[in-house]
Amino acid sequence: MSDIRRYSGTARRARKGEAQVEHRSRCHAAARRSPVRAPRAAGAARTAVGPRTARAAVGPRTCGTGRTAGSWLADGSSAGSATEAAYTRGATLWRDTPVDRLFPPTVHADAAGPGGAPRDWKRLGVAPDGDCAGAFDPLLATALAPVGCGRLLRATYTDATSSSVTTVGLLVTEADAAGMRALRERFAAEHLDERADLMPRPYAPPGTLAARFGDAQRASWRIDVLTDVPAVVYSVTGFADARTGTPPRPAAKAVVPGATEAPAQAGLGHDATALADVVERAFRDAARRPAGDPGTATRTAPAPAAGR
Repeated sequence: MSDIRRYSGTARRARKGEAQVEHRSRCHAAARRSPVRAPRAAGAARTAVGPRTARAAVGPRTCGTGRTAGSWLADGSSAGSATEAAYTRGATLWRDTPVDRLFPPTVHADAAGPGGAPRDWKRLGVAPDGDCAGAFDPLLATALAPVGCGRLLRATYTDATSSSVTTVGLLVTEADAAGMRALRERFAAEHLDERADLMPRPYAPPGTLAARFGDAQRASWRIDVLTDVPAVVYSVTGFADARTGTPPRPAAKAVVPGATEAPAQAGLGHDATALADVVERAFRDAARRPAGDPGTATRTAPAPAAGR
């Protein structure tokens, strides 16, 4: 199938008959409530990982985060502004945006590797769009639940040497701008994007180099909560040979000069950072363009900032 196919319709064919797990939106205050708790040791009492207790960790499911003009007016913006228009379009642009625009087939970065080395990646496969069921570790799913799951888009890449594989995900949320700001503040305050028990899960396209890319192969990851568009962009990287036992490191720490852990030395944090940047910029660009404007695919990535 052509890579310029649009997401709308693909999901209906690929997900026909699959149960849809609805993530109800909540008020943005819920994002600040009870911290996500790590599971207890084996044999201990039930923990927050279970479905019921996980929901309790972020408060009751009683309030919505629908997009309203009031949230923009409260910020001093006028209804119909370019900012509001971009945010509103961000909730639905996946329906008519070509796959190649959000997840380009090839990506080049002049200085995105360790020591400022150039880096190239090629896309191995694009997942059918769908809900968020099974896409995140249970505690991460709990942390993201307050903003809802409108749609999940994913693609997996490999580097030019076929030594690493990276899944990049785009979670389109159901939250208003205030809800996204609250979630971003919580992730920053509690360092949720650095916890190894709150990682995204890979997409492993069958019949490709990434076919064995599973939870046990994850070695580095990045999660970025956006506030100018209703989205969470994430990436997760592992070795292409499907090795296990590598202690995972968040990309922000794996790109710091002098880092000696295996994910840092292999440039996996750089892969996660650069590819997430490409998708993030492509989504923002698409949201700011008028509906019907195809734009062009983003094929270059900036060099990652140390300690980002």
